[in-house]
Amino acid sequence: MQQLKRIFIGRPLKSSEEGGQKLGKLKALAMLSSDALSSVAYGTEQIVLVLAQLSIAAIWYSIPIAIFVLVLLLSLTLSYRQIIHAYPGGGGAYKVSSDNLGRNAGLAAGGSLLIDYMLTVSVSVSAGAEAITSAIPGLYGHQVAISLVIIIILMLMNLRGMRESASFLMVPVYLFVAVITLMIIVGLYKIFTGAIPFKAAQHIGGVVPGISMALIFRAFSSGSSSLTGVEAISNAVPFFKKPRAKHAAETLAIMALILGAFFAGITYLNYYYGIVPQEKVTVLSQVASTTFGHGFLFYIVQFATAFILAVAANTGFSAFPVLAYNLAKDKFLPHNYMDRGDRLGYSNGILTLAIGSGVLIVLFNGVTANLIPLYAVGVFIPFTLSQTGMIVKWWRQRPKGWLGKSAANFTGALISFAILLILFIYRIRDIWPFFVIMPLLVALFYKIHGHYAQVAEQLRLEATDAELHHYDGATIIVLISNVTQVTKAALSYAESLGDYVIAVHVSMDENPEKEKEIQAQFKKDFPEVRFVDVHSNYRSIAKPLVRFTSVISRNALRRNYSTTVLIPQFVPKKHWQQALHNQTALRLRQAFANKENIVVANYTYHLAK
Repeated sequence: MQQLKRIFIGRPLKSSEEGGQKLGKLKALAMLSSDALSSVAYGTEQIVLVLAQLSIAAIWYSIPIAIFVLVLLLSLTLSYRQIIHAYPGGGGAYKVSSDNLGRNAGLAAGGSLLIDYMLTVSVSVSAGAEAITSAIPGLYGHQVAISLVIIIILMLMNLRGMRESASFLMVPVYLFVAVITLMIIVGLYKIFTGAIPFKAAQHIGGVVPGISMALIFRAFSSGSSSLTGVEAISNAVPFFKKPRAKHAAETLAIMALILGAFFAGITYLNYYYGIVPQEKVTVLSQVASTTFGHGFLFYIVQFATAFILAVAANTGFSAFPVLAYNLAKDKFLPHNYMDRGDRLGYSNGILTLAIGSGVLIVLFNGVTANLIPLYAVGVFIPFTLSQTGMIVKWWRQRPKGWLGKSAANFTGALISFAILLILFIYRIRDIWPFFVIMPLLVALFYKIHGHYAQVAEQLRLEATDAELHHYDGATIIVLISNVTQVTKAALSYAESLGDYVIAVHVSMDENPEKEKEIQAQFKKDFPEVRFVDVHSNYRSIAKPLVRFTSVISRNALRRNYSTTVLIPQFVPKKHWQQALHNQTALRLRQAFANKENIVVANYTYHLAK
């Protein structure tokens, strides 16, 4: 297993090598923006799908809706740049909400983001698998298997470390940026030169019978899905090279500029070309075919889109472990999430995300479209809370220019809250699981926090503590299966520690003659050691041993003796040989774990061959 681990993950890195794993802007943009940039592949389509339910003439409303989405993007970018500088340790919406709005708001933001990152991986990977099966029809029907393979690849990439993961992601991300930039430039050039005629069903500003604010609100909330992943950089500030806050803020600005330009360009081209959503052809694919025809560049766009959708999940793999680390540091998640792996990444967070998203894909059979409304709620709750938290922060501190900063936060908070209301009003049937999951998750956070508080209280050293109890002697119970070299060595060790040694053997009904032989052999070789045979009618070793040891422990306490159970075990020379032997010692340790006043110890005998 260690050799396989070295092959797939690489050699362990020293703690002093952490600086070499930090990212510059070029690699950080590839690693942390794949989710946000890939959303332009479906952001415009989500708006048009809603508007087209009324009529194709209503598609012109995608232009003003896109403008409002861009206003929200600008507000979020300004707000998260402020968050990056104010909280350079990472944590994003969780830290902002906790510090300025209180613990409950912070946990709501943190819990929402944990769910959102898991959904990000599931939705992105499923979309990538669908794009792959569309390009290679022979793979249709294997979307779940393809999705799971993609998750495993992303997991291994991130376990290998940030730099290697970022280096790999530079290919799909910058290929996508290049081809979409080219597509928008060529499309606009052909429009201005008249090479492509105006085909929209209605001019901007035209009257469309039946249009309603409800429909526009629904389209706006759907289009805002293009903003998923914007907060990821603020969560992952510790990944950047120094000065971290400066590099993170600049990377966020670059990502927002690219995202805004792509979203605006694709939306305008879609409107001008008069493209109508089709069941088996995406809007982006139709824009590419109208711009380039069905030549080489068209297929490059398709390939780049499928590639970035498949790896967009990496944003979740980058941000989830850091968020889990911050929650664990505050004692709301297990401390295991603070541990760094061999390659200095938060491996437990990466593994948890991979397993959780894989389970979601299997449960939904690779079709995660029904999760997108939940996905949106998971995004806009942290958006709303973080920007509200920044308003409170500026009001309390009132630094220079605080009114201007508050205005940007207020705009973002207002629009984000409006989108939440739209989702609650018009998509309640789709998002009701959120109202079940979030209270349970917050309750789990408090349960974990309460446990850590109780442990700390019980372990804390106080000046008024009573003195520790001092024993007058020790009783050592040595577990015996057969009379061997291991038995001899373990008894010798026990006699060096304890005042009173008892050898205990558990006998079964299967082979009574062998049991008698073991007893006779033991009494012959160790006549001075008390031997006790405990009979088991149900072939269980642990239960009769626990009962017997409990009786001995009570008697020992009356004499003011401690009780130790010594479990002998031999260790094979080679690791693989361990699988050839039973794990009795492990099961016995678990059986005694909850017993007070009984110490459990292992005696290991190492085999030479």
